[in-house]
Amino acid sequence: MLYKSLEFKNLAGQKIKVIEIPVVEINNPYYFTIQVRLQTFISFIYNNPDEKSSYSFREYLKRKISWSDFRDLYSLKEIQNNA
Repeated sequence: MLYKSLEFKNLAGQKIKVIEIPVVEINNPYYFTIQVRLQTFISFIYNNPDEKSSYSFREYLKRKISWSDFRDLYSLKEIQNNA
């Protein structure tokens, strides 16, 4: 599975890393969901300083989208990578 990560500094100047961001093609049905959820997640982290410096986007998605969508998204990625 192909993932990307993102590093930035939050409002307090703390270096933050978001890992396990799935890479999907623009025509993938989950593309919009991932983009919106990622933007919301980063905005929350940026504006609410915490002691954590690393966050898993995969764990965030697991809590925020339906289980069937989460399972489909990651099983789809597994199939694409094994082909």
